[in-house]
Amino acid sequence: MRKPRIVSVGVYERVVRASLERVWENVLDWEHLPGLHRESFASIRRIDSGDWGWTAQLRTPGAAREMTIQVVLERESLRYITATIEGPGKGTEIWTTLAPKSEEETGIRVEFLVPDVSPERITTLGAGYRALYTRLWDEDEAMMRRRAKWLARLRGPKPEHGATLDLGPVEELRAKLPVVVELGGRPWRITELEGELVAFSTLCPHALGPLEEAPIEAGAVECPWHRYRFVVRSGKSCDGRGLRLSPAPRVEIARDGRSSLVVD
Repeated sequence: MRKPRIVSVGVYERVVRASLERVWENVLDWEHLPGLHRESFASIRRIDSGDWGWTAQLRTPGAAREMTIQVVLERESLRYITATIEGPGKGTEIWTTLAPKSEEETGIRVEFLVPDVSPERITTLGAGYRALYTRLWDEDEAMMRRRAKWLARLRGPKPEHGATLDLGPVEELRAKLPVVVELGGRPWRITELEGELVAFSTLCPHALGPLEEAPIEAGAVECPWHRYRFVVRSGKSCDGRGLRLSPAPRVEIARDGRSSLVVD
């Protein structure tokens, strides 16, 4: 059987504002694809994973069939290879080379290798891949930068017992809900559930994902990065994955109608 001819259809290059450590972490994070990149991936099911990389079946939006993707890290060579080994696009390889620029910047060079491409399709395919990877790396960069920011800030002391933040008159607070505030160096979101003012952490415990704007449905909130779900009132997991939000301060209403956030 004739072996398909692999053709380079294009190269994408950029510098992302994230350390090499954060980039490697991102490469190994197969779970975020249908969450953070929901416009590009509809679902994923892990087959195998380890320090070497991962293999998974995934589906793109509107696709009739799944594809099997394998990502293999070559850390010493500062590169990794993403190969489609089954399904649509079988034989495609995407080679990504990394180049540390500073403690907070990493150069990215991505080459797209596709089997049996006619010369007239090379330009169109290359443009499509570059547009896709621009969007994917934009989203990844935002995730890595937020994670790095909060990893650094959470090294500080935890909120002390009795720490208080004045929230103003309770009726004024209710009028602008939901709101996000900081107390003890941590961000908290205040909302109202069935007439009760409730605070909860806006940092998903899985990877410090953003919960500050996530919709609250049936008393639960879902992280947009990896789709972990939590009960707002208790912080407990409601998806069976076992994590829980950090214990939240309570909203206290004084006799004079002023509200405050209090760490118990």
